[in-house]
Amino acid sequence: MWVALTGTPGTGKTTVATLLRKKGYTIVDINKLAIKEDFVVGTDKKRHCKLIDVNNINKYIQKNFKRKDLVFFEGHVAHLLKAMDKIIILRCHPKELYTHLLKKKWSHKKIQENIEAEILDIILCEAVEQHLKKNIFEIDTTRKTPKNVVSSILEIVQKKFRPTKPYSIGQIDWSEEILKKFPM
Repeated sequence: MWVALTGTPGTGKTTVATLLRKKGYTIVDINKLAIKEDFVVGTDKKRHCKLIDVNNINKYIQKNFKRKDLVFFEGHVAHLLKAMDKIIILRCHPKELYTHLLKKKWSHKKIQENIEAEILDIILCEAVEQHLKKNIFEIDTTRKTPKNVVSSILEIVQKKFRPTKPYSIGQIDWSEEILKKFPM
């Protein structure tokens, strides 16, 4: 089974993926894969990030990975891969996300853009366009340790990805935060 581990930058994907790897799970970093296999098609100069050819990564995954194996594909574009069987979206309250992104020393403009993306459920909306709702799960990482987030993921895995109320989509709503100012 192929699982996208996705979310807005700063929600904890890489940290959680590292812990899952230590537990013996197979983790594929989508960004590293894109660079290694030459699936980078350009650079978004405005956002200072690489543009990834999602279609070619999708084909590569289908050709090079066994679906019977549980593999987590980590990255903020992983939900765009149509080959994914399940999607786990990590979410974080905008105030905490602001703190995480500030620690990364990102520009205020880039921080603001990512906070707005989190508030507006951009990753969730994109995931719902590509995948069935019953195959999408959300985990609120706010006030959770990375180990707690891993425990939530393992709970979803142990329940064989059956819809589970605490992780069903649509329960996380940061929309009122759009009216608040973040110190920039």
